[in-house]
Amino acid sequence: MNKNKKDKILNIIKVAVAAAIFVTAVLNYKTLSELDIRLLVAGASSLAVAIMLILGVYVVKAILLVLPASVIYISVGVALDTKTAVLVNVAGIAIEVVITYFLGKFLGKDTVEKKLKGTKGGDKLLSMKDKNKNLATFIIRFVPAFPIDFSSLFMGAFDFRLLPYFLCSVAGLAPRVIAFTILGDKIYDLIPMKYIVLIAICAIPIAGVVILIKKALAKEK
Repeated sequence: MNKNKKDKILNIIKVAVAAAIFVTAVLNYKTLSELDIRLLVAGASSLAVAIMLILGVYVVKAILLVLPASVIYISVGVALDTKTAVLVNVAGIAIEVVITYFLGKFLGKDTVEKKLKGTKGGDKLLSMKDKNKNLATFIIRFVPAFPIDFSSLFMGAFDFRLLPYFLCSVAGLAPRVIAFTILGDKIYDLIPMKYIVLIAICAIPIAGVVILIKKALAKEK
């Protein structure tokens, strides 16, 4: 089979996968958006089963891209003791960012770019593709303005290196995940989102200075 035929078949598979995800998400949107993790945990036969069910929800979220992240963090925080809830949520986002990264890599640049183009967050993401990728990953994760799953699709499709991507993603998302898990809805009263964005903006030049210092030290060595 020549290369052109292989590329055509691969493109057909990509379109079919994207369409299947879209249709599944639309058909099950009501069920997914009303999913109550507390009921899942209450119905589980053991803590281990409950944790596996929650991690399964994160897998579904990564593939279908419709479950609201903050609702999951808060629900897990209510359903489990605080320490367990934080660990489960951090493990969940780690699984989620890896799955969506590889989904983006599979779908490819063209498919993901078409999906992102024309949306406010998508255009911002696309404008960052040629910048420092590690710094961009951390900023995208830390600032609540960027949807987690679409960001992961973008970074997988545009060949961000997996390990730095994974570490920067978890580091950027962890503060938000921990805060929502522990504080729940009260976080909106205690830390208004405009201040989170302000902190993120202030963190950008600091991160830039750190990178420049590291580069200067590396040159000296």
